[in-house]
Amino acid sequence: MPISRHAAPRSSSPADTTRRSRRRASAERRSRRRASAVSRPAESAPRSSSPADTTRRSRRRASAVSRPADPRPAPLRRPAVGAALLVGAVILTGCASPTAASPAATPVADDASAAASGYPITVDNCGTEVTLEAAPERVLTVKSSTLELMLALGLADRVIGSAFSDGPVPDEYADAASGIDVVSDKVPSQEATLALEPDLVFAGWESNLSAEGAGERDALAKLGVASYVAPAACKEEGYMPDPLTFDEVFREFGEAGDLFGVPDAAADLVAEQRADLDAIEPNDDGLTALWYSSGDDTPYVGAGIGAPQMIMGAAGLDNIAKDVHDTWTSMSWEAIVDANPDVIVLVDAAWNTADQKIAHLESNPATAELPAVKEQRYVVLDFPSTEAGVRNVGAVASTVEQLGALGF
Repeated sequence: MPISRHAAPRSSSPADTTRRSRRRASAERRSRRRASAVSRPAESAPRSSSPADTTRRSRRRASAVSRPADPRPAPLRRPAVGAALLVGAVILTGCASPTAASPAATPVADDASAAASGYPITVDNCGTEVTLEAAPERVLTVKSSTLELMLALGLADRVIGSAFSDGPVPDEYADAASGIDVVSDKVPSQEATLALEPDLVFAGWESNLSAEGAGERDALAKLGVASYVAPAACKEEGYMPDPLTFDEVFREFGEAGDLFGVPDAAADLVAEQRADLDAIEPNDDGLTALWYSSGDDTPYVGAGIGAPQMIMGAAGLDNIAKDVHDTWTSMSWEAIVDANPDVIVLVDAAWNTADQKIAHLESNPATAELPAVKEQRYVVLDFPSTEAGVRNVGAVASTVEQLGALGF
């Protein structure tokens, strides 16, 4: 049954009761964390320069009480309203003791107002089962993709801090983001994360949630902090999108909308982006392209099942590395010269700019004579737009526009 939508506050309404319950629960969780966590000077994990996320093969539990997740992606599960609730699954509660649960179980609501609001809610996230009692109200975002999705959903007031962002937010979100504290330009340590007293850490990569980063998922859960990874970044077999498609990106927007209690905002975002995508006329010249992300001696390029392939395909480009069954891959300069791409897509990152890549292409004897290099047939995209998120449709439109400016 659909999750109830949030309404404007009314005197003595179920929404008021739910909101007060959330605040009390949040306060209790913060109190438990202050009693449990040991304060140490905040540390920051080193920044990874690779677009590919570090694979974490071991499955971890995200709620304080959880059960092993089925290795296949599972839909969100919500309690039914006005019907008997199935018993067996568990509710995320601060530092509760683990209990076993039936694989087919559904969380039991503590009261009618919680059920009416669509909580508790459970999702299988990269092999970790995440259960939320209420919509998180204190969210730490790690990576641009997660911050920008929160802003697109109108949830800036729930973001208590952002970290490890890849650059400024788009102009349309600048005002909303102006009041959000930047915690770190790297992945915050667990100590720094806990000091913010978040209800949930929303991570762009699985590796953000590690002992060297914001904390292991099970360790955070024991302190009452839930965690959620952008599903497109899941690396384990059965969870990594294969291939990533716009349908999957939009599905993930909807899942986030359900988890954060704003399904209407998510539906509006999906409808707007679908319309924008449908309005784009892809290039039909049959152009081949190299997606050059990073690397001098050995270039790191967009392969056949990730965001680069999704964006290039939607723009009408034929990826020269499309047959590599991965999101990103290394590729020799000799292979690139042999492929002789018509255009080169350059990822522009603060730590590895498009201008730096152009200088390398033009000074490298192996590539300097490529027609695409000699004629400067380059398409430049910002790094944040090249990871699954709210900028992907804009990246397609920009690619087609830049191809037109090149005469295609």
